[in-house]
Amino acid sequence: MTTRLLCRWARHFPHCPQAAAASARLQMPTVHSTGPACSLTISWIQSASRHLCQSSELAKVEESPIPYERSEIVGLVEKAATPQEVLQLWAEQGGSAGDAARCLIQLSLRVMEKGGDGILQDPCCENMLETVNSQVSSVWNGSLVALLRALTMLGLPSDAPLLHSLQNEVLWRIRRLTYRHLAYLVDWVAFQRSKGQENEALTKTLLKQLELRWTELCDPRTITILMSRASLLSPSLMDKLEDKALELSENFSAEDISRVAFALAAQNRRAVPLLRALSYHLNQKPSLELKTPLLLDVAYAYGKLNFHQTQVLQRIAAELLPRLSELSSLDVTRCAKSLAFLKWLHLPLFEGFAQHYLSNSEKYSTLQVCNLLMSFAKLNFHLSKRAEFFPKVHTALESAFQNLEPFLKTDVVWSLCVLNQAKPDYITSVTKPAFQKKLSAGGSAGRTENYRQKLLHISAYAQLEPLGATVAASPIVLLPVLQSKVESNTPLQSGLHTALQNLTNSRTQALRTAVKTVYGWTIDGELVVDSENRSIDLENIKAPHLPGGGGTDALPAGTRRIAFVALEFPNFCLRSKDLLGRFVMQKRHLQLAGFIVVEVPYFEWLELKSDWQKVAYLKDKLGKAVAEDMAK
Repeated sequence: MTTRLLCRWARHFPHCPQAAAASARLQMPTVHSTGPACSLTISWIQSASRHLCQSSELAKVEESPIPYERSEIVGLVEKAATPQEVLQLWAEQGGSAGDAARCLIQLSLRVMEKGGDGILQDPCCENMLETVNSQVSSVWNGSLVALLRALTMLGLPSDAPLLHSLQNEVLWRIRRLTYRHLAYLVDWVAFQRSKGQENEALTKTLLKQLELRWTELCDPRTITILMSRASLLSPSLMDKLEDKALELSENFSAEDISRVAFALAAQNRRAVPLLRALSYHLNQKPSLELKTPLLLDVAYAYGKLNFHQTQVLQRIAAELLPRLSELSSLDVTRCAKSLAFLKWLHLPLFEGFAQHYLSNSEKYSTLQVCNLLMSFAKLNFHLSKRAEFFPKVHTALESAFQNLEPFLKTDVVWSLCVLNQAKPDYITSVTKPAFQKKLSAGGSAGRTENYRQKLLHISAYAQLEPLGATVAASPIVLLPVLQSKVESNTPLQSGLHTALQNLTNSRTQALRTAVKTVYGWTIDGELVVDSENRSIDLENIKAPHLPGGGGTDALPAGTRRIAFVALEFPNFCLRSKDLLGRFVMQKRHLQLAGFIVVEVPYFEWLELKSDWQKVAYLKDKLGKAVAEDMAK
């Protein structure tokens, strides 16, 4: 009891100048003679200044600082360049179990750097293992934890006696390990668990200690390690880790910010307050800290979590523009895809992506070309060098197009339709009955319905667009329609339907709402108006856009079909009034089908408060749309 109290009291010595002499006496050899209990506790005096690893993987293992003067062999081994030098130094000098543990840790680092098959069968390595196994209790805490990781990387079998001894020793000492050591243990336990070699007793005790001692958490690296292993942790502990990360975010380096954001994305945890804090501090970092892989990781994390932070995105674009020539094809497609998920179009950056492809098209794989096309289509990005870009794309797709996975092939053809670049051969290949059966059999009901809509859009392109008119026959979509799906209207759609009913004086025969067309597009409101913009009955008028064809009467002379389309916030690019590619193609197809399209964007509709204002707004929009059509 006295020894334990003394060691706890000694923790405060470095902060007390008057106790310098006493602190020096405490570190004299006489302290070590009191036994393992006190010697293990002295590690509390000095805080760890180096990490056991440099990433969440087990590739780089580094030992915590040694609480007493290092032996000569340890200093020499740390300077060794190859695994053979480490083994040679041990053969010449030998050492204690603690020295052997640190030599094994350095050996694993050299093996990871230089390679070294069969290193465990070397007599010198076997001697180090035996030395550690014979005196496990004398190995210090930091070395003990790092040694577990090092031996795993060296390929020591999970049933080796030494690994069992080390795990038992860790289990006995677990209450005396620092929180950082516990975090590195979690990383190792998760790795072992992924291989089906979990020590349940150690895991259970370790997680309990993490839960009880979470207030000891005080450094960003430990936070990132634990957050990356969220599958092992309880939801309550993850919430506490996020709170701690928010508290310490001011001290995070740019690398720490990237790791935390990436860990959140990997676990799909959209912690908005934490992401906002990380965004603020990342924006304050100098350009020297913002390496290209870090920027790409942040863009990926924000895209995965659908977290929009315009200032950070602007900073990413500003930092990447001068580095475009240094990016690989994977970097370009990854960044373009992340920004497309965020619905954020930065014209200079995307022009740079297109130019990068033109300059390095031979380095792009087929999948990367497909991802680039889908990103451009989602944002409706029409590059300036279309005449040079798309011929190269078509050439790249020629050889591999027929071998693409069915869902990917449909996405590529749909994207080319959005960009108005689809060839008849592409359309024919995805509208064959045999191909459509693959789509219906290869996914869930929701996914099947989504791709059924895309096939209808492709079919509309073939029927309506000039470039698709050369297709011999109109494609027939065979995918089944989901009958059980119940669609609910948004507030904008409901308000628009009500205003249209008031506009037509509640004449149901003069108005159709939520009209599902054969082209795969839904019209929120359909009217037929005469030359004075008054609605007329449309029940008996032919309607080629309806599955049943409508009535039998031809469209009267001087009348026009009007399609009202509600445009919600998600229909636009981020912080812009530019529509996404899907909705641009919708407007184009409806116009080619004979409609005058009246767009009702959310930002205009929200300003209207009363019913008469909404009706007056629709009348005004209708009049302007008709006038523009007449002017053409």
